[in-house]
Amino acid sequence: MRYEASEDLDLAQMEVYSQSDGLHFMLNFTVVLALLIGMILWWLGRRGRVMWLQVWSIGLVVFSIAYLGAAAAGLIR
Repeated sequence: MRYEASEDLDLAQMEVYSQSDGLHFMLNFTVVLALLIGMILWWLGRRGRVMWLQVWSIGLVVFSIAYLGAAAAGLIR
């Protein structure tokens, strides 16, 4: 099925989704959620003495903090 393009549609005024504030909010929210999950999994790994879970959880925490730091410094657009 074909749709006809509307004549009153101005592509220059349309927002690019990859540059929208909504996308950046969702990315930051996801990283904060990953940070919390990483801390919980690290605690569970420590409590259960599971080395691989501790290592992967610390990696998740480190990279989450690095991403949030870069986003706060304006290095991520």
